[in-house]
Amino acid sequence: MADSSKKMQIVFASAECAPFVKTGGLGDVAGSLPAALVRAGAEVIVMVPKYATIKDEYKAQMEHFSDFYVSLGWRNEYCGLEKLEHDGVTYMFIDNERYFARDYPYGFFDDGERFAFFSKAITESLQHLPAGFECDILHCNDWQTALAPVFLREFYQGLSLYDRVKTVFSIHNVAFQGQFSDTVMEDILGVAHIPAAASQLRCDACSINYMLGALRYADAITTVSPTYANEIQTPEFGEGLDGVLRERSYALQGILNGIDVAGFDPATDKRIAANYTVEDRSGKAVCKAKLQEELGLEVRDDRPLMVMVTRLTRQKGMDLVMYALDRILSGGVQVAVLGTGDRDYEDGLRYFQDKYPGTMAARIEFDPALSQRMYAAADMFLMPSKFEPCGLSQIIAMRYGTLPIVRETGGLKDTVQPYNEFTGEGTGFSFSNFNGDEMGDAVFRAARLFWDNRDAWNQLVTQAMSQDFSWTRSADKYLDLYFFMHPEIERPAAVVEPAAEKPAAVEEPKAEEKPVEAEPVKADLEAKVEATPEPKPEPEVKPAAKKTATRKTTAKKATATKAAATKTAAAKTTTTRKHTTAAAKKAAEAEAAPEVKTEAAVEAKPAAKAPAKTAAKKATTTAKKSTVAKSTKTKAATTKAAAKPVAKVEETPAESKAEVAVEAKPAAKTTTRKRTTTTAKKTTTKAAAPKAEAKVEDKPAVKAKPAPKTAEVKAAPKAEAKPEPAKETPVSPAAPAEEKAPSKKTSVRKATATRKRR
Repeated sequence: MADSSKKMQIVFASAECAPFVKTGGLGDVAGSLPAALVRAGAEVIVMVPKYATIKDEYKAQMEHFSDFYVSLGWRNEYCGLEKLEHDGVTYMFIDNERYFARDYPYGFFDDGERFAFFSKAITESLQHLPAGFECDILHCNDWQTALAPVFLREFYQGLSLYDRVKTVFSIHNVAFQGQFSDTVMEDILGVAHIPAAASQLRCDACSINYMLGALRYADAITTVSPTYANEIQTPEFGEGLDGVLRERSYALQGILNGIDVAGFDPATDKRIAANYTVEDRSGKAVCKAKLQEELGLEVRDDRPLMVMVTRLTRQKGMDLVMYALDRILSGGVQVAVLGTGDRDYEDGLRYFQDKYPGTMAARIEFDPALSQRMYAAADMFLMPSKFEPCGLSQIIAMRYGTLPIVRETGGLKDTVQPYNEFTGEGTGFSFSNFNGDEMGDAVFRAARLFWDNRDAWNQLVTQAMSQDFSWTRSADKYLDLYFFMHPEIERPAAVVEPAAEKPAAVEEPKAEEKPVEAEPVKADLEAKVEATPEPKPEPEVKPAAKKTATRKTTAKKATATKAAATKTAAAKTTTTRKHTTAAAKKAAEAEAAPEVKTEAAVEAKPAAKAPAKTAAKKATTTAKKSTVAKSTKTKAATTKAAAKPVAKVEETPAESKAEVAVEAKPAAKTTTRKRTTTTAKKTTTKAAAPKAEAKVEDKPAVKAKPAPKTAEVKAAPKAEAKPEPAKETPVSPAAPAEEKAPSKKTSVRKATATRKRR
């Protein structure tokens, strides 16, 4: 039974965490995800090494919480816990100056030992947490914490405090795995005497792999995007770990990263030249002009400005950039690149800057403030990565209204929806293969839209800026996983609320589309009509209006205000009135049923014939008893009932036809025929005939789809509805009533004669 009083308690371990220490995307995740989890109702402690590079202002806020010794191979190492509360999250800094009092977090000869210690200190610290905090989930990130699940299982399993702990391991980049000589297995890890651990950590004859250990020992594995989760199970992207990832695919899932939407907000960002919002983007033009001036580019708003903020490496697609840059710059697109990396790429960018002054700018440096100004000023952001686990740059670019041009890989594919010129959907542009020409084509697709269709471009920018990439959404996915692993803990209701709102929003449009479309598929028309009289489906109006353009003209010519009311009331009696001439007045009773039946026979379902016959018999017997006064009452009542369609008839016949076809069908079939014989004599007018005729003929057109499936009717209303009316086209739309009547009357009389013989 779920425990409603207990909160989910999570220890989140990471080698870096913004704002204390950050070298890449991992720092952003560790700095934002725990805070989102706390807002969602969980209790979180973040564990980070206490590096010497952490600013003194943060060190001054730390309070010494606990200290103990950690056994690492043959040695015992001091471990202190320094506690700091920051933005509602509790941070515990692992203090050991021998390992962490250095100028940079990584890149030392003893990194294998340093982060083995960090992993062991994490597991040991679970016994020294604040009172009342019992770890439910130990969430480890990347190779620096990968040994924690291994140590937990091999050295702490069986202790009551650790029995409830479930481990989650997140891969932020599978290329960095933590591979070291197997000599560390005994000297540092102390697991050489444990055959299971030794075999599962070993990646070849003389090496061990920290990440491999986590993939085999962790209870659940996550990575930073759904597409990347699939890619790393292939040899191309798996970096040698694809085999074990396929074996454990049942425990692997991808959850997209988010960004700090408050920190990256063009409306409040003080680092950019002018603020702007989705509704008013005038400030973005100011930012563009200022950046062009700052970088020595031509200050022109009619030229698209494309930027890159990246490491200059092959993984980031710099090979493609070098290949296509000549074509892009000579084609009129301004380019600005910020970053450092491989010397060849740095020199190449300087060459193009010299070749295209005023069009190309290269800043071979690391400048966070400039990067922010570039996100805000640019029109396009280029990110043609060979692989990209998630990527934050394209998300930040969209937040600032800069359209990303990306290769469809990893998180780039999951976050950027390519522009569709036919529907207008999308949030950027993309290409699929790691190919310079394809990348160049994508750049010019974007540039042409910028030049040729600024309205579509602006709509695309609006869609990009409106995307939700907050950590709240990502935290909700992680909580799904945590609560799945601990079903005994009750999930707070507040976390579930967003999901509960979705169905309501989805149901409304469906309700509007169903009434007319779904009707022909059901045999029980009357029950369907009663259930859906009110909705006025706009999607249906358009196809109907196209089909009955000629009928619309005829109806308008013949319709006056009173006639419009008669038209709705007489929707089903039309065929009878149409053929009621001086010679056929007495035969009107007999003709009423057969004619409707004749029309139905052509287009309606077989199932609908039986009710039509019964209704016809009732109409004939009841009609004899009816008086003119009574029929007038019925007429008035029917007119009132159909008042809504009538109002629409004169302006949009398509709507009224759809309404009448839905609303008048069940009642009108009986009541109309009741008053046919008596009313027809008085109300037969040539004006009413074509109007009603248009309605009656339209009704079978709506009904005409009994045989096809509902999906077919919805998908192609025009194509399916047109063939049916085609049979009646000579009768109703363009020709006057006098010309149509003879051909129709003949068919009706034949039908009547046949009925009489029966």
